Amino acid sequence: MRIREQLSELNKEELIELLINASCEASSLKAERDSYKDKLDRANTERDKLRAIIAKLQRHQFGRRSERLSADQLQLALDDLTQTLAAMDAEADAEADKASESGEQKQARKERAPRNNNRGALPEHLPREHHFLEPEEKVCPCCNGALHVIGEETSEQLDKVPATLKVIVTHRPKYGCRACEGAVVQAPAPERPIPGGMPTEGLLASVVIDKYCDNTPLYRQAKRFEREGVKLDRQTLCNWVGKVCFLLGPIYHYILDDILASPVIFGDETTVPVLEPGLGRTKTGYFWTYARDERPWQGDRPPAVAYIYEDNRRHHNAVDHLARFRGILHCDGYGAYDKGLRKRLADDVGGIQLAQCNVHARRNFYDVDKATGSPIAAEALRRYAELYAVEEEIRGCAPEMRLRVREKRSRPLMDAFEIWLKEQLELISGGSSLAKAIRYALSRWPNLCRFLTDGRIEMDTNVVERAIRPQKLTVRNALFAGSDGGAEHWAMVATIIETCRLCGVEPFGYLRDVLIRITNGHTINRIGELAPWHYRVAAKPNPPNDTAHIDTPDLDPLADIIPAT
Repeated sequence: MRIREQLSELNKEELIELLINASCEASSLKAERDSYKDKLDRANTERDKLRAIIAKLQRHQFGRRSERLSADQLQLALDDLTQTLAAMDAEADAEADKASESGEQKQARKERAPRNNNRGALPEHLPREHHFLEPEEKVCPCCNGALHVIGEETSEQLDKVPATLKVIVTHRPKYGCRACEGAVVQAPAPERPIPGGMPTEGLLASVVIDKYCDNTPLYRQAKRFEREGVKLDRQTLCNWVGKVCFLLGPIYHYILDDILASPVIFGDETTVPVLEPGLGRTKTGYFWTYARDERPWQGDRPPAVAYIYEDNRRHHNAVDHLARFRGILHCDGYGAYDKGLRKRLADDVGGIQLAQCNVHARRNFYDVDKATGSPIAAEALRRYAELYAVEEEIRGCAPEMRLRVREKRSRPLMDAFEIWLKEQLELISGGSSLAKAIRYALSRWPNLCRFLTDGRIEMDTNVVERAIRPQKLTVRNALFAGSDGGAEHWAMVATIIETCRLCGVEPFGYLRDVLIRITNGHTINRIGELAPWHYRVAAKPNPPNDTAHIDTPDLDPLADIIPAT
């Protein structure tokens, strides 16, 4: 009532001014409300992202084995949340730009958390396409004199040109003599990787790389070809891959033989699902993996890895695979290596020495520490951390230097560690998981300490563990191998691709060049020349800065990789 009386006392101009002020305040409150709403939406999204991280990690760590997710699967949920935050940033930028264009104050550009942009110099080997933006007027606005260049600003963006298919038409003209009707001359037809087939070496290499390196199954590749207007059924692609595997077989066996001829290797095995024809279900197959990496101790042999497919995990597989091996084998505690190779281990002349994995022993203490918070497990992890700190310092040194440092610093740590483990075992329950972890380490202690006797030996089998991970990613994409033969082809191509990766060789250019050489008659007695470590990456010159405003480097993938001389 009182407000109504006060309003009645105002004249027309005062009422208009009061309404204008109230409208401005309402607009201001609305803008402030929208701003708080945006902040609340952003906070809720970030909260959901953090909750997803915690929930997925808990499920991954403590959930049942069948429910545990891989790191790539965990990332899927986080990708969507990150995309939502990026969309909010884009919307805020658009509103700020609109406000600046209308002359309003740039309140929307207040301090904001830095964006997670992938900034940095782009690789020099990529071709450059230069765009020059010239001013409309090159006349001085003061004196109308001609302007000259005093500098320039450059910025780079990353672009992509989708892969394109092309048809190579080979013409072979026939020449005849006007005087001699029977004389006809024609160039011989070139050899093809698949006799009578249409694919070139480049297309075959692309199909194989997409399947086994980029984890794209053949049915997805067939759909991609169809989008390009080329209908290729999966059976055709399967035939191509099978024939390529036949051509690559000698290289695979050469890599495997070369690894097993080394004095120090790594061994492990992992499961792969394989379809049983006629039963409509999968069985469990195994990739027995053998790797070599002498880079940590300045060895002369190049890094390499080889996979052998077996349909079982019996001990005799290790015996058969390592029949010609003499030297040090890094492995885990699986019985195929100590029980299966018992006779070879007892042979002092030209036999096998086992260097078992400390990471496997440490992992048991880690699981106990995370599950129970045991101070004994935490102390074991601390002692392992001291040992690995020494290994980090001597990585890349000569074997003699590594051995001297280990004798001085690591051996006292391992001796004290063994005494401490025996003391703790007497103080805890024999049936506990901590006791099992201690007994696992003590029962293998001489082999766990093998790295103290030779500078070429590593503390763990991480080299072969890293080589196994790409194949598990292929399993998640392709689900299973279609047959035992398909699994053998998988092991064969994976051996070549992963060895290329370890040697720093681009696999597509390598495979294409190898297929060209084999098609042109490369002899089997020189198959060693086609091993991945005999190739090297070709150095490319910097892009020219000419007046044509565009660089036209050689885009042939073979320019990236050439055989080592």
